Amino acid sequence: MSATSDAAAAAVTGTGATKVDARPRGPKKSSIWARFDHAVVPYILISPFFILFVAFGIFPIVYSALISFQTYRNEYPRYISGESQVLFTRRWAGLENYQKVITSSDFGQALLNTFGLFIFSLIPQLLFALIIASLLNRRLRAQTFFRVGILVPYITPIVASSLVFVTFFAERYGQANWLLGLISFGAINHDVVAGDPGTNVPGIDWRNTRLASWTALVIMINWKWTGYNALLYLAAMQSIPKDVYEAAALDGAGAWRQLWSITVPMIRPMVIFTVVLGTIGSLQLFAEPVLFDINPETGDGGGNRHLWRTVAQLIWRVGWKDTNFGYAGAMSWVLFVVVVLVAAFNAWLTNRLGGRR
Repeated sequence: MSATSDAAAAAVTGTGATKVDARPRGPKKSSIWARFDHAVVPYILISPFFILFVAFGIFPIVYSALISFQTYRNEYPRYISGESQVLFTRRWAGLENYQKVITSSDFGQALLNTFGLFIFSLIPQLLFALIIASLLNRRLRAQTFFRVGILVPYITPIVASSLVFVTFFAERYGQANWLLGLISFGAINHDVVAGDPGTNVPGIDWRNTRLASWTALVIMINWKWTGYNALLYLAAMQSIPKDVYEAAALDGAGAWRQLWSITVPMIRPMVIFTVVLGTIGSLQLFAEPVLFDINPETGDGGGNRHLWRTVAQLIWRVGWKDTNFGYAGAMSWVLFVVVVLVAAFNAWLTNRLGGRR
């Protein structure tokens, strides 16, 4: 009985047992920081990208779509209180800008130039890239040097390389016409320039005809991008087992037959990728045609005849030279639709070549 009384007294007084603090405690500081670190910090770290993407990606797209339905351009400077001021006119135009784009002969000609440069540049570009990649896939001396060397045109600033080609294709004293002069090819009349009536010199006026200007631009474009595509093909070829080539060689297949019967089918996804990439890049072609012009600031792309003016160049001319922002916005969205249609066609082509229907 005494033992029971002592236990009860100890329970009441707290003696002989561990005291329990019944007061509520908050979470530890370390646990709060850990929760913040896992839940909030990742979003803070990636937020600069999304902020810049919204400011320079989403906003221009939405704004260009909005002004494409408006007549938004500046008028000629007006003098108000003795000061020159540029006034902008802005009103709702509906589909008027899009109707002008569809019926515009300038846009049609620019679209023709764009697709012409695309066809005549992409096909030989990818063929040369495939052949170069096949050669680099073999055992060669200084293999690393050649593989890095084909990227030199790609890493060269496009402005610098274009200016070199502008000099190369100059009508007078250009290296291209100097080479043609060695075989007496072509004829350029220098009556006005040289002051010598009736004098024709060998060579080609590279900016006088559509064929000549397209040829020069195709050479500029292919020099820039062939090495890049060759490196992509080379990377895809590295995954092909060597046993396949050895078996084909035992069956009597030569290098050319191996390229088209083994290499091309096995790197088909990369081929389709380069076709899609090259198509989109060609539809956005801008720097080379602008810099090839004698007077790039005009944005004419071949003088009054616009021999090589592309759609992107026309949009720049309408938007920034003529300051007709609504019309330029409509052109941009029509070009976007063209790009989407071409991308959809390439997706269909990829599925067809991949065996799916």
